[in-house]
Amino acid sequence: MRCSDADRDRIADILRDALAEGRLTAEEHSERVEGVLAAKTVGELEPFVRDLPAAHTGRATPEYGAVPNRPTPGAIPVEADENVVAVFSTAMRKGRWRAGRRIHAYAVFGSVEIDLSEAIFEYQQVVIKAISVFGNVEVRVPENVSLRGSGGGVLGNFEVDTLDSGDPEAPVVYVDGLAVLGNVEAKPKRGKLVADILDRVADRVDRSLRKHLDR
Repeated sequence: MRCSDADRDRIADILRDALAEGRLTAEEHSERVEGVLAAKTVGELEPFVRDLPAAHTGRATPEYGAVPNRPTPGAIPVEADENVVAVFSTAMRKGRWRAGRRIHAYAVFGSVEIDLSEAIFEYQQVVIKAISVFGNVEVRVPENVSLRGSGGGVLGNFEVDTLDSGDPEAPVVYVDGLAVLGNVEAKPKRGKLVADILDRVADRVDRSLRKHLDR
């Protein structure tokens, strides 16, 4: 999400206070302020205050309620509530099920699908740790939640389509992990109504082409 001048000013105020408290040297303060002024997105602002107390008291959160790029410290347990593992096989979690706060997905020469489109969210924040080694992990979320991601690929693909629900009380799904010669992908699942419309359009186009070719 693009940051505003107000967001930059808020981070600059935190840095100024940190300088006055002796938490930053003058050189560190100058370097960070330059970075803040050059930042384009909210995510680029957070690292400048990550090691300061104000970053953990809500002062660094944008006024308009943008979803943070990382879950609230201490909100997510270290141990997984559920493990979904596929080794030379396929594993999936879909339909009506209860999503825990932390889900680990491992695909080793296999495929894992985690579909949250009909899941019951008992917690406001959910973390999915996805590891793919010569495999594929697909995560699908409903369009009424927020989606964030942080990870990378080693000769592989790690892709998360950022999504903002617009509702500060809506669940937030964080996907992080690693793809080694594999694929990790997270994106919103297209709504049924939109899918039906597109299917009907495609069917009409297909029939029209068939009629044209039969002539």
